[in-house]
Formats: sequence, C-alpha cells, structure tokens
Amino acid sequence: MKDHIRIKYFTDKIDRLTYIEDKSDWIDLRAAEQVEIKAGEFKLIPLGVAMELPTGYEAHIVPRSSTFKNFGIIQTNSMGVIDETYCGDNDQWFFPAYALRDTVIQINDRICQFRIMEHQPALEFQEVEVLDNKDRGGIGSTGKN
Repeated sequence: MKDHIRIKYFTDKIDRLTYIEDKSDWIDLRAAEQVEIKAGEFKLIPLGVAMELPTGYEAHIVPRSSTFKNFGIIQTNSMGVIDETYCGDNDQWFFPAYALRDTVIQINDRICQFRIMEHQPALEFQEVEVLDNKDRGGIGSTGKN
C-alpha cells in the first residue's frame, strides 16, 4: 500500500509530480514560472505546489545534481526543510536561488528534488567528561595515513 499526500498545483504549466519506483526515492520539483537571474542576484523560484504532509513528517528539498551545471544557481540555505504545518492553500513551495552567472530558468525546468522524512525522535543530551571512544584523527582525516 502506498501513502497518499494531498497536493495543490498553482499552475497547469508544469508536469505533475511522479515517483519513479526502483530509480530513486527523491521526487523532482520544477520551476513554475520563467525566471531571469543576473549573477549575484537572489530570487525565490516558485515550484508551483503546496502539500499536506502526514503528521510527524517533513520534506527535505535540495538541488538536483545538475542544477548548478545547467543553470549556474545554488540553493541559499543548502537544504530546505518544510514541516507538516506549512500546508495551507497559499503555502506554495519555493527554491531560494542565488545566481553565480546570468541565467534563465524556463517553466517546467527541473531544478530541485525532495523526499519526506520522519521527524527526529525527541532527544535528551547527557553531559559527560569522556566519550570513551577512539579518536578518528580530526576533520578530513578519513583515508589518510
């Protein structure tokens, strides 16, 4: 049985979301309007959807691996998180883009992707003087002698 997510589209100009089994559990999101961005500019690119996520879940939004190569933009917050309370009729999802070169993003261009994740369980931190584990050697030390 598959879970259902209620989705509202803000335009008929973008392809409907699809989940491609056995390929990836990430789902592509598309630009809902044409956007011109000059190098050094920031723009919120509308993604043309709002969703009602299940209680206890959030969506993680990241660029596609080809987004920078194809469009010269990066996502300003590295990874967007949308929780299940952002679910109203006007709660459209956006991609916060910063351009490193002049670019034009067309309607329906795939610029980012998302997946939903269960919320982290409640944690309680316990302060200690010693962790009793072997040190790995510091940041960037993996695989170095």
